[in-house]
Amino acid sequence: MQVSVEDVSALSKRMRIILPQDYVAKALEAAYDKLKSEVNLKGFRKGRIPHQILEKNYGAKVEYDVADKMIQDTYFDALEKVNLDAVTHPEIRDYKYETDGSFAYQAEVDVRPQFELGEYKGLTIEQPEVAVIDAEVDQELEALRKQMAPLKGVEERGIVEGDIAIIDFAGFHQGEAMKEVRGENYSVDVGSGRNGKEFEEKLVGLKKGEEAVQNVEFPAGFSNPVLAGKSVEFRITVKDVKERVLPALDDDFAKEVGEEFKSLDDLRRQIRERRTRKKEEAQRGDLTDRLMAKLLENHPFEVPPRLVAYEIDALIKELEGNLDRQGMTLESAGLTKEKLIEQYKEAAEKRVRGDFLLKKIAEKEGIKLENEDIEKGFQRIADQYNMPRDEVKKFFQSRNELLPFMSELLSEKILSFLVENAAVKRVAATA
Repeated sequence: MQVSVEDVSALSKRMRIILPQDYVAKALEAAYDKLKSEVNLKGFRKGRIPHQILEKNYGAKVEYDVADKMIQDTYFDALEKVNLDAVTHPEIRDYKYETDGSFAYQAEVDVRPQFELGEYKGLTIEQPEVAVIDAEVDQELEALRKQMAPLKGVEERGIVEGDIAIIDFAGFHQGEAMKEVRGENYSVDVGSGRNGKEFEEKLVGLKKGEEAVQNVEFPAGFSNPVLAGKSVEFRITVKDVKERVLPALDDDFAKEVGEEFKSLDDLRRQIRERRTRKKEEAQRGDLTDRLMAKLLENHPFEVPPRLVAYEIDALIKELEGNLDRQGMTLESAGLTKEKLIEQYKEAAEKRVRGDFLLKKIAEKEGIKLENEDIEKGFQRIADQYNMPRDEVKKFFQSRNELLPFMSELLSEKILSFLVENAAVKRVAATA
């Protein structure tokens, strides 16, 4: 086997592999021998069909199948021969049987970037002190009061903030009906902001039975991609208006929330403790994000373009899955793959560079994934979804599911090591 390498770019290489005539001849002969024992042709006894007849009837398929097998059988040997550390699947091009009986093909791959590890231990990271202020507890208590408040129909007055409005609506953009923007007997918690601040504000003052046409300008960053950045005309009919009858905030209210609470102070204490835990969990994630940002800043190296393209494709598929669960497509959300590729490019590049960084740190520090780490990962998912651990394990029996999971667990272990070895500077909590 002859192997030569050509530089396509700093991180992309093109190998030309030539397999000798005797290797090719044996591969073809083995394929025809196997075929002879399997096929039936009228006028010939099974296993007795002449080679030239087989070649005439099946030659193109045999050559295609043999070419595919020879490429699979020799590609990794070729990589090893020229010492290429490929990080992507090869793009196979220009494969052909030569007139001298040899076989040639090209394989284009991206290779692992070579870089020196800079500073990664002892990085200074600010970490705000965790604090839950009284206003946060009060806010959650108010949310509980709203949640538990009975509703009373309103007939005489118009909608005010805090009411529940039951509406029919249809959205129009540039005169065209938006089939994804319509609803009947749709419930709006006016003032909550869940349906967009401006949309909810336009409902204030409308009475039960009234119809209205309201224009709403949605910001480019609005959470619903169908509405983001658009001027939408809403045709609204108010079907009903209900107001909340808020319960008194006292010990009896606390007991209604849960039998474990004997007083309002008990409820306040539980809310504070739960919010503290939640903030601590969020802070741990924020800490690793800051650490990763510093690592990326300290290591500005190029990454393989194909890996970035794969990462962008994965992000787009994730978005398509989320939209599909809402009965939408990229097109109906006003998005295109071209726009998303540009939008996701920077984030994808950082993800790929971060992965190379973490893996190189793991190699240097001897950080490996142990069976205990995997078992803990299974248990975490079991606890999160309230499932038996054995059921979680069954889901990960497939190699395609297990390998990404193990990669994620290893990254978490490396990041934990880096956090332990960082210089964490405590700073006062912000309101």
